[in-house]
Amino acid sequence: MVTASQEIDLAVLLADTEAEIVRLVGDRDASTHGLYEMVRYHLALDGSGASGGKRIRPLLGLLAYASIAGDHRRALPGAAAVELGHNFSLVHDDIEDGDVERRHRPTLWSIHGIPQAINAGDALFSLSRIALHRLTDLGFPDAKVLRLMRLFDQTCLALCEGQYLDIAMSGSEELMTVELYFDMIGRKTAALIAASIEAGALLATDDEAVIARYRAFGWALGLAFQLNDDLLGIWGAEQATGKAPSDVAHKKKTLPVIYAYEHAGPEDRQRLGQLYASPEPSPAEVAEIIAILERSGARPYTRDQARHYRDEALAELAAAGVLEPSAREHLEGIIVSVINA
Repeated sequence: MVTASQEIDLAVLLADTEAEIVRLVGDRDASTHGLYEMVRYHLALDGSGASGGKRIRPLLGLLAYASIAGDHRRALPGAAAVELGHNFSLVHDDIEDGDVERRHRPTLWSIHGIPQAINAGDALFSLSRIALHRLTDLGFPDAKVLRLMRLFDQTCLALCEGQYLDIAMSGSEELMTVELYFDMIGRKTAALIAASIEAGALLATDDEAVIARYRAFGWALGLAFQLNDDLLGIWGAEQATGKAPSDVAHKKKTLPVIYAYEHAGPEDRQRLGQLYASPEPSPAEVAEIIAILERSGARPYTRDQARHYRDEALAELAAAGVLEPSAREHLEGIIVSVINA
């Protein structure tokens, strides 16, 4: 356990995570160097200066570890595994969704074709497993490393289950229920965030009660994160999010839309179905959809749910009872910065 407060620099944690990943994705074989070029491109570790995302998941895991055990460096293989695993799913998601752009530049499949992109995604998954092997070299017991591997395998399976639900319902004329939507985002979003934080705690302590608190914190945070994203995708300001709110224009069936289908009046519900059947909604039709969502109460409902899970995450964090002050401050800061509903 940490006995004295230590100042934690988030930039150092991020830089150390990227260094750990770079160590893993260096050219392993000259004849396959193109594969690792693809991996580095997707991770924005190709020297281009492109954004590789906020690296929230590994950051949360390192902060969880540091909040209990102090120096974050022994947990870096776990952080690298989390980020590589997350990105394997993104490569495959881009293919499945037909997205040609991610983080303001072309996706892997749109450059190299679907077969090579699938292979690069598989390589990222394999590298995420290899990352965990270094925990043994750092002196962690085999039983703990195996437990962490089981946690990551269970989480990857949950991601696949959530993606199945998403694809199945996106291609169906039947709209999923609010209850099923929460099940889906639990598997697609909350599971990985919860596993990232649980992994940090698991590496730092043998106290099962503490580990359970951290997992519950991560689960609630993951749900709040997705619900906040649902709000921003419709009502967010571009200057605040860095992207235009376009979920309605792209006809995404996020929580506000699903809630409106369940709670709007008969006329609004019928009209919403007609508008979502339109191949490409016009700006006027997008505005009409948003007006229906507003009338149904979808916006305050989604906001209240995001706040509920945000507050639940904060409560679980407080109940853990072992937090090093600087790490706790950063964890709370992340919650406030990404959950602004």
